[in-house]
Order: sequence, then C-alpha cells, then structure tokens
Amino acid sequence: MNVIFDVLHLYYLPQYLPVLKTLQAASADVHFVFYKQGDEPLNQVCREVIEQEKLTATWVDDWEEALAFYLSQKADWLIFGNKVANLDELHAVSKTVMMQHGIGPKRCYYQNSESPTTVRFIEGQHRLKRLLDLYPDGSFIDTGYAKLDPLFQQLENSMTLESLGLDPSKKTILYAPTFYPSSIECFSKKFAKEFADFNIILKPHFFSLTKKKYHKQRKLLENWATHDNVYLATVSDYNLIPFMAISDLMLSDASSAIFEFAALGKPVVWCDFYKLRWSYRGIFKYRFDRRIDEDIQYFNQVAYRAADYSELVVTVRTAVDAGAKAGTADVIEKLAGSIDGHCSNRIVEYLLANTKSGSDS
Repeated sequence: MNVIFDVLHLYYLPQYLPVLKTLQAASADVHFVFYKQGDEPLNQVCREVIEQEKLTATWVDDWEEALAFYLSQKADWLIFGNKVANLDELHAVSKTVMMQHGIGPKRCYYQNSESPTTVRFIEGQHRLKRLLDLYPDGSFIDTGYAKLDPLFQQLENSMTLESLGLDPSKKTILYAPTFYPSSIECFSKKFAKEFADFNIILKPHFFSLTKKKYHKQRKLLENWATHDNVYLATVSDYNLIPFMAISDLMLSDASSAIFEFAALGKPVVWCDFYKLRWSYRGIFKYRFDRRIDEDIQYFNQVAYRAADYSELVVTVRTAVDAGAKAGTADVIEKLAGSIDGHCSNRIVEYLLANTKSGSDS
C-alpha cells in the first residue's frame, strides 16, 4: 500500500505521525509532501523535522506542483489535513482522505466536507451525526483523534521541565492560544509576574510565530519569555503533545487544544475573551459568529471560564485546586471519540481493508 501525506503546514504533522508509525508497522510505503515557504528559516525548521522524524519527503512550490506530483505518483491513498481542490482529477488515480488537523469549535471543521474526499476520519458520534446531516452522501468513519494516541500509549517523553529551564517543584501552566480569534493581546504585560509561583509554558499557534501580521502577539510573548518562570516554544516546537504531558493546567481560547488537554483529565481554563479586528466587531460581529461553531458551547462543560483577564488569576487557582470538571470524560467522548490510544490502528485498518490494486475511486 502506497500512502502520501500532504503537509501544507508543519502543524499538521502531530496528527499524521501516529498514523505514520502504524503504517510503517504494516509495511506500507509512506511519503510526505512539504510546501516551500517564503521564510527560509521556516523551511530549515521543516528540513530538521524531516531528518528528525526520518521522513521520506518531496518539496513543492505550490498546490499546482503538488497536484502534478500526486497525479504522477498514483498512490493508493492521499491524506490531507484540510480541504483541497481538484478532487475529480485526483480520484482518477488515487483515493483521498481528510484527517482534520484540529477538533476545535471553528465552523470550518464542518464546512471542509463540502469538498468530498473518498473518506473522512471523524472524532466521535456527535460530529459524525452532524456531518451526515449536512452531507448525507459523504463517507465518514469514526476512528477517534489520532493526534492523542501517544498520550494514551504511555510512550516515553524526552521533554522535562528541567530541559526547558523550569522549576519542577512548581505547578506548570500551559498557555496554548490560537492565532485568531486570540486572547493573547488581551493578556496583561505582567502575566508572567502575576503567576510567578507557577511555571508558564507559552505554546502559541504556528501562525502567531510566523505571520508578520501577528507581530503584536509575538511582542507580548517575547516580553513574557524574559522571565525565569517562562518557556516560549519556538517554531521547531511544532508538537503540543509533549508540552501537554508535563503540564498541570492549560489556558486556551478558541482552540481545539481545550478538548485535547481535557481528555487527559486535567483542568482547563477557557479564556473567553478575544482581540477582534474592527471588521469583526459591532455591526460586523456576525462575521465572528459565522467563524465559530456552536460546538464552542461544550467548552463550558469541560473548562473553567474566564470572561476577561481580570478573572484569570482567581479562576486559575480555583481550577488547580479543584482539578478537572465533573462530567468531562462524557463530553470528550462525544467530541473526540474513543480515547484509547488506538485511533491510528483503526485508521490504518480501514485503509488496508479498502485498498485494491489500481484505483477504483
């Protein structure tokens, strides 16, 4: 069986790697396609990751070049982390998969299936039912969320607080905001000082560290990182999973990281306050509402809510003392599916069972 993973962005990899390991165990031929970025240091990070993970990879300039490569390779399966164009052409030579790179509350989670891949792997019966209601002719398989498999397989984590220069005697806060809508610019400049009795790991979204338009976010992050109790993840720290494993509590906003961390049975604080562009405020608030899906209501069930930064200090300490919210496990099963460390196995079993010589898509 020949499988190609499309790595449009580096942050797709944490969802792909557990599946890669299972494919390798099944003796599959696996290849990765990376897209050249305008930022050469970012390309270098990708090259380092390719070497570190021992990936067989091809570089392309853009989607047009990727499409030509896929048509020439005629792989059994092409795996994407987001919707893509030209599916009719691709399906003439290969079958296609969508493995969404996040399970958050953004509406695009559901809209992406307007582009019908051969199959889409889904996380839980709630999402499966909603997608089938929206796209009754779609092919959706509930496998669970492969990205979390390593956390439930008790694999050795080489990352430690000491390796990050942090104090192992302190509780550790993991702040993992998304890039938009984000809470970063609503935080106090004194955030690191106000939580000096905690370690703080800053793990912003990939775009917050790489896109020029988020320079104000980077300025705050870099200011906090000057404090001894803070570690700021770099672009090469692309995987959130090792940071989750060594943290006691997470802060996040409109990110699937909230569901991911809650799945570990640890407390989460939802920063329900955001820096919105003027085009998303006032009479244009409908644009924000249109971006966020109704699934955000479940944040209240798994996370402690802070309506603004002034509430955060008290809310964090309440969450640390109380632990995970009651009923969290039921909600996580609903939104992330089975959390058993075997999601990748279910994905690969499906691919193997539905692979035939030649393409019959």
